[in-house]
Parts: sequence; structure tokens; C-alpha cells
Amino acid sequence: MRELLLLRHAEAMQAGPDGRDVERPLSVHGEAQARAVGAWLAAQGAAPDAVLCSPARRAQMTADAVCRALRIHPPRFLPAVYQATPGELLALVETHAADARQVLLVGHNPGLEQLLALLTEGRSERARGMSPAALAWVELDDDTLEPGHGRLHALWSP
Repeated sequence: MRELLLLRHAEAMQAGPDGRDVERPLSVHGEAQARAVGAWLAAQGAAPDAVLCSPARRAQMTADAVCRALRIHPPRFLPAVYQATPGELLALVETHAADARQVLLVGHNPGLEQLLALLTEGRSERARGMSPAALAWVELDDDTLEPGHGRLHALWSP
């Protein structure tokens, strides 16, 4: 069974060093959240074959902490993850991680929470909400990335 781990970046500071949203780093609390989600995934035996991540600084910092905790290769930063729609996120997973059995996707709301709803409920407008550093572990029926073909294995938040 193919699995998709959807991870919203941890809590970020209100402004980046240059005032741009994409440059906002994690807060001290966010750094602790990122370490906590990495520890939780390690305790669950997660072993992503591929890690796809937004280039936003807060997402990079979150992904780096998780990869260190899991002792896996560094993430692949894809500019298209930033502000992507659920359909765009699915296309990115298919394009950059088609052969992976377990994919960790680190990004932002509303795209991630809408993708979770799309995969598990078949429509994106029923998004559940994902707080900073929330992780949704989705098992995909028949290895397909189609609406409604996912089952929520776990929803975790620090």
C-alpha cells in the first residue's frame, strides 16, 4: 500500500528577515514542534522514500528537522509546492515520487488540508484543518492518488 504523509510546516515567526512571507523562519516553539513531529514519526517506524518540500524557509526548517530525526536523505525542495492547490500537489507527487512507497510532503495550508479532504472524502471543500506541525498519514487504496481513495491512518499534532 502506498502512503502519503502530509505535514504542515511548524509554527513560524510573523515576519522574515526581509519581510517576505517565503523567508519566515520557524519560531522557537516551531523548532520544538518540528523536532516533536520527527520523533513521533520515528517512533511510528515511518521511512519515507521521498521527501518533497516547499522552498519556504519555515517548511525547509521543518523538513530538515524531520529528516534528521528519521535519519533519511534531505528533502527535495520544489517551488511549486508553495501555494499549490490539491491537484497541483497530487501532480507533484506523481511527477517527483511516482515509485516511492511512502512520501513525505511538507507544505502549507490551505493546500495540504484540502488535499487531505480530497484523498479521504473525495472533495476538497470539506477540509478538516491542520494546525502548524500537524501530520496526516494517509494510506492509499490500490496505490492510486485519486479522490476518495485514501484512508486516514493517523492525524497527529504536537
